[in-house]
Amino acid sequence: MSQLQQSLQAGKFVVTGEIGPPKGIDTTDMQKEIDHLKGHVVAINVTDIQSSVMRLGSLAVSARLVQMGVEPVYQVTCRDRNRLALQSDLLSAAWMGVENVLCLTGDHPLAGDPPGAKPVYDLDSVSLLQVVGMLEAGKDMAGNPLTGVPKFFRGCVVAPAADPLEPQLMKLEKKVAAGAQYIQTQAVYDARTFETFANEVAKRGIKVPVLAGIVFLKSPAMAKFMNEHVGGITVPEPLIKEMADTKKEDRRKKSAEIAARLAREFKPLCQGIHLMPLGWTDIVPSVISQAGL
Repeated sequence: MSQLQQSLQAGKFVVTGEIGPPKGIDTTDMQKEIDHLKGHVVAINVTDIQSSVMRLGSLAVSARLVQMGVEPVYQVTCRDRNRLALQSDLLSAAWMGVENVLCLTGDHPLAGDPPGAKPVYDLDSVSLLQVVGMLEAGKDMAGNPLTGVPKFFRGCVVAPAADPLEPQLMKLEKKVAAGAQYIQTQAVYDARTFETFANEVAKRGIKVPVLAGIVFLKSPAMAKFMNEHVGGITVPEPLIKEMADTKKEDRRKKSAEIAARLAREFKPLCQGIHLMPLGWTDIVPSVISQAGL
């Protein structure tokens, strides 16, 4: 059983982090990010070709983290692989000691490089969670028996700031019914918005642990871009102004301050915080300290 699973099932409050593999095989900068996070978070998410931009694979990086004694969360999307490849990669992950998996549908290739890449989407996040359950039961999707059975801690994603929220909640119910054991949210920047989401989750009787996601703000331009181009994420104008009123050389400090403030506000409403530094992993210890986590 993974440390993440043990902690959440024991009712502990957890903090997880995230890294994005590089576009190439020079992992020097990625190693620095890992070093910044190691010892401060219970597990490190490894993104799977985030934003449909071709990168080093999440499976390979997750396996390397295991070798380093660092617990990974293997993000796996349905965008690029059919059901054969997805099942094979999941078995490979289990064989290499990866225990946590986060199942996502994945951003459409039109958003990334090259835009001519063909989407697969043989499965979606709900059916992928079901497949993980099938593999754990000892059979593949065709009903054929496995020689050796994997065991995962299965996660899913939801967008608390989506408008309307109801479709997200409906799909979340399906994900939990399909076997999701923990929920990681997309970025949320408003405590009232997150409280509304948390209340709706409770009303539906969903008792799966929720980790509130916080993407570190780097500039007012970044915040405006997310508002205009990233579905399900809204950065309130006061936060944008707060970043705009901060000198460029002080924005890392301000970003840590904002992330810590949000974490403190979200903590009574969830069982964990998922920090998405976007490369600013060096300020993660400061965020955790300021947030009292």
